[in-house]
Amino acid sequence: MSAGSERPAAAAAPGAVPAPRASRVELRLSCRHLLDRDPLTKSDPSVLLLLRSQNQWVQVDRTEVVQSSLHPVFSKVFTLDYYFEEVQKLRFEVYDTRGPGDLGYQDDDFLGGMECTLGQIVAQKKVTRALLLKFGRNAGKSTITVTAEDISRNNGYVELSFRARKLDDKDLFSKSDPFLELYRVNDDGSEQLVYRTEVVKDNLSPVWEPFKVSLNNLCSCEETRPLKCLVWDHDSRGKHDFIGEFSTTFEEMQKAFGEDQAQWDCVNAKYRQRKRNYKNSGVVILADLKGSLFPGLHHGRLSDSLHRECTGPSPPAEPGRPAHPGCNSEPGPGPGADVQKWVAIDFTASNGDPRNSCSLHYINPFQPNEYLQALVAVGEICQDYDSDKRFSALGFGARIPPKYEVSHDFAINFNPEDDECEGIQGVVEAYRNCLPRVQLYGPTNVAPVISKVARMAAAEESTGEASAQSPQKLQSAASCPVTS
Repeated sequence: MSAGSERPAAAAAPGAVPAPRASRVELRLSCRHLLDRDPLTKSDPSVLLLLRSQNQWVQVDRTEVVQSSLHPVFSKVFTLDYYFEEVQKLRFEVYDTRGPGDLGYQDDDFLGGMECTLGQIVAQKKVTRALLLKFGRNAGKSTITVTAEDISRNNGYVELSFRARKLDDKDLFSKSDPFLELYRVNDDGSEQLVYRTEVVKDNLSPVWEPFKVSLNNLCSCEETRPLKCLVWDHDSRGKHDFIGEFSTTFEEMQKAFGEDQAQWDCVNAKYRQRKRNYKNSGVVILADLKGSLFPGLHHGRLSDSLHRECTGPSPPAEPGRPAHPGCNSEPGPGPGADVQKWVAIDFTASNGDPRNSCSLHYINPFQPNEYLQALVAVGEICQDYDSDKRFSALGFGARIPPKYEVSHDFAINFNPEDDECEGIQGVVEAYRNCLPRVQLYGPTNVAPVISKVARMAAAEESTGEASAQSPQKLQSAASCPVTS
């Protein structure tokens, strides 16, 4: 199940506002230093994902249960529809699971929770937060890490099936209980868990259940990216015994499978060093390999249709749904992007006298006016994509103190040396303080603001500040709204 999947797919009526275009993201989870709720062993954690919808939390999905671990890395990947122009609130709840993971969580022990927006995860690419118990108390040193990866342009999936033969026996009174872990090696040398199979009890020649993964998850759609497979003998206390490992690539998998030679020696490096005649600790066999979006593999290679799914250009952008009248929404930034924002507010007399209820700047003590509604609606979304959460807030079309001369690019906090405000609430406060002090005038001339923003963006780019802060630093100007 993916968040947002309940949205109707019906075509929009002529003249209607088109539905917002969603991106697809994968979320991977891990935890550290979880509370230990079991008296004899360690906790058996799993994570419940909830989405805020219609003022209530709705369960979306749940990870597998990692037995007897206080530092679990979950193989379950959450796939969500991501809408840049919406605030999608998520909640992650960690439980010490007492029964199978597919049962309800009401009887499980709560180990802590964390709330954030999907936009925050996408913007930062990797979010680590403390887990909180009820009433906001810290759950010891417990943390949860959520990593986002955009798969909008990588729609290919493959189904893999592994089995093994003659694995080493690690148990004294019975046979090994083997399971397999598949890892992707990232560019920085770190290893990303792709999938963890189920445990096959008391069997040295196990056959594991087939599993489906996205090509993005498996190899970042790079067929030559290194992959590692590790085989373990499961231990109920979490102290699994290492049986062996092997390295390969998806390219090698395809070629070997096409030639009926898809098997690898499962090697334990310690045994290889100590035993003169050591060959392996068993053999792992790729029993099946097929793609879910194409009829089959051609000569051990990706079919053309699947290859296009991974490497082809993204489809033409659809027109976005306006986030608020006068504020146009553009396609959102990808994971890891950092967006610097400017806000420009129209203070021309065409908006009407702020003392008049018909004015867009009407000072209403009971509810925000249309400008405040626009600022909050757009700003709460945009601020997730800025690491420092600061807005440059400008105004135009007003006479400003002390000489009450017309200005078309003044700081609404009246600090020309630093026009930035802390978060969208800082912009709201600056606007409220500014409005009674200026005289709405005219004309509607937004050119000076645009020129000023362009100069500031060019200056940051030339000094390298943008690239120093983030490899995907973006400069954007938001005007909410530009005109009345």
